[in-house]
Amino acid sequence: MREKRPIRQNERDLIEFLLKQINLDPKNYPVDELVDEYEDGKMGSISLGGDVDAYLEDLIQVEYVDSDETPVVITLTKDDRHHLLDLDFWKIDFSKLIEYPTPDKIILKS
Repeated sequence: MREKRPIRQNERDLIEFLLKQINLDPKNYPVDELVDEYEDGKMGSISLGGDVDAYLEDLIQVEYVDSDETPVVITLTKDDRHHLLDLDFWKIDFSKLIEYPTPDKIILKS
């Protein structure tokens, strides 16, 4: 198992922003202080401490355009106990995320 690391403030800010976009109170979805990076942090995806074997659904999916003009799909998921599961990034060309997205650069899908 990989070593966990403290969640970064920009990750916490993005999660709170995403929850608010779907009218969920971040206080009802606490985020663990330690997270686990997928793919050694290459694309920015992190495990938020939910049960990885109990995926329930995507809460929200948004888009972002990285500084190299490559689109990135960002998905916040939860498990069947309604705990946050993942903050998942998928850069469509599978390259490394260059600039971490801020809420003002998120593109909400309709």
